[in-house]
Amino acid sequence: VLAVLIVLTPAIAQGLTKSPVVLDGQELFQVSANEDLTASDRARIINTQLQELIKSQEPLQVEVIDRKHNPTILINNSYLMTVTEADVAPGNTPSLQARIWSQQLQDQLLQAQESRNPTHIRQNLLIALAVLLVTLVLYWGLGWFWQHSLRPALRQLLPATADGESIRPPRAFNLLLAGLLAIARGGLLLGVVFYITNLFPMTRQWGYYVASLLITSLTAPILILGKSQYSVTNLVILGIMLLGLVIVSKATTDMLRSRILQRTGVNRGAQEVVTILLRYSLLFIGSLVLLQIWGLDISSLTILASALSVGIGFGLQDIAKNFGSGLVLVFERPIQVGDFVEVGEFQGTVERIGARSTLIRTLDQVSIIVPNSRFLEQEVINWSHDNPISRIHLPIGVAYSSDVAVVRSVLLDSAKGHARVLSTPAPQVFFKGFGDSSLDFELLVWTAEPSKQLPLKSDLYFRIEELLRQHQIEVPFPQRDLYIRAERLPIEFSPQIEQALQRLVNPQTNGKSAPDSGSS
Repeated sequence: VLAVLIVLTPAIAQGLTKSPVVLDGQELFQVSANEDLTASDRARIINTQLQELIKSQEPLQVEVIDRKHNPTILINNSYLMTVTEADVAPGNTPSLQARIWSQQLQDQLLQAQESRNPTHIRQNLLIALAVLLVTLVLYWGLGWFWQHSLRPALRQLLPATADGESIRPPRAFNLLLAGLLAIARGGLLLGVVFYITNLFPMTRQWGYYVASLLITSLTAPILILGKSQYSVTNLVILGIMLLGLVIVSKATTDMLRSRILQRTGVNRGAQEVVTILLRYSLLFIGSLVLLQIWGLDISSLTILASALSVGIGFGLQDIAKNFGSGLVLVFERPIQVGDFVEVGEFQGTVERIGARSTLIRTLDQVSIIVPNSRFLEQEVINWSHDNPISRIHLPIGVAYSSDVAVVRSVLLDSAKGHARVLSTPAPQVFFKGFGDSSLDFELLVWTAEPSKQLPLKSDLYFRIEELLRQHQIEVPFPQRDLYIRAERLPIEFSPQIEQALQRLVNPQTNGKSAPDSGSS
């Protein structure tokens, strides 16, 4: 891309002082200004004369004569132009240049008249229809080949899991494949459109004007930094190079992790630190190199950096805070990839530590996106920090009539033999106290897999319930004794309440008054 820009730059600069002579959308040569006319006016007059000559359908004869010591080009004895020193290409003379241009004019005029022949137009229409049909077949075939042949072949290049199955391709990989397919199809359609428009004079003229307008729009400077001017084309090229840098850095770090770091036996946290540092370093250094190659003076970015610092201070402070927190997490490593953590009400395994947020996969396989700053501003339980061995608490309550020694033996027996319960440190049972309805105990066991504590607790509770039932030890439910206290006995009620009670006790009264009673 840079080589193309270097080659085109002199031509673009030259095009600013010369204007092209165009016949049916094909540029023949460029003319410069003379004493009376500008380059654009001179080219416009020549183009108009050529179009009028083509419409005449008369045989055209181009010749060169010497007039006032200057070579002059005539068509059918009519003046067309005079070749001056400013028109001559380096290494040529005006006479030689005039002969070259006259031959080009003779050939292009004959071709232009022939392309307007009805027979020639019908042949080109048939050719265009055939090309369209072939294009549709190639468009479909390209998608089929990409989906069924090339895409599976590219997936084989990805690293495999321990079972020999290919891992799921990353999102950037799928995006790259889709982009390449779109570019291939777009290139096919663009080539076909370009070919068909060149078959007919009118469409060829439209295509030339549209292409000229696009080139002018894309090459016109829209951004000025220091002494450099940049167009849309320059910005698009820079964007493509930066996107390529991102994809290459991601692919490089993924390959480093899967092909090298995993074989060294380093834990997942250390692997993630190495890959993150390498990726950020590649992005930073690569961006500086690309900007220098692109022609941007890095010192000219100081003003832009000052403006961004003001924006960060106001609108982007949360992003900056989370980015800084991410760097702290990477270097200080209070949490690492693979750690089992508890943040608020969520428990899960750390899957990725990014620049702004951290991905946690819960026990329900739900992804939780947590801002990095939360890990530094709030309390976080890291069950895997330094040493993954953790103690699990299981509270149990039994009836007051139970034998505490038997209860202690049952709880210890339930923990013995479980695959996830460590024998060292040994399980323990604590008598917590006398509850409202039960004797409160707590079984404490140690495990090296804190992420499996939920199924571990479930297994132990199943075993405890079975052993308690075998020893006829009751697990009580909450009980309450109700005491009614009154100042005088018997309790006196109002007449209305007495009547209501009588109707409830003896429905046969049918609303008749109950006999007087002093108390009830």
